[in-house]
Amino acid sequence: MSITPELKAQLIKEYATKAGDTGSPEVQVAILSSRIATLTEHFKDHKKDNHSRRGLLMMVAQRRKLLDYVKGKNEERYQSLITRLGIRR
Repeated sequence: MSITPELKAQLIKEYATKAGDTGSPEVQVAILSSRIATLTEHFKDHKKDNHSRRGLLMMVAQRRKLLDYVKGKNEERYQSLITRLGIRR
């Protein structure tokens, strides 16, 4: 249910704000969004997997907190991030 190291490295490279950046909110949101999409596909086949569903809900909440943080710091960064990721809000 997790993402491959290659995909994670690609996401870090794409959303990093500077060289060597692995912990900025943009990178964290991108990685969480990828994991959320993977789990959403998983639930199409495994409807009764409630243990993983709890993890999904926790990831969605964490992403929401990070997005609220970015929005509070810089509205422009927030808008560009949600449009790049295709998150509706």
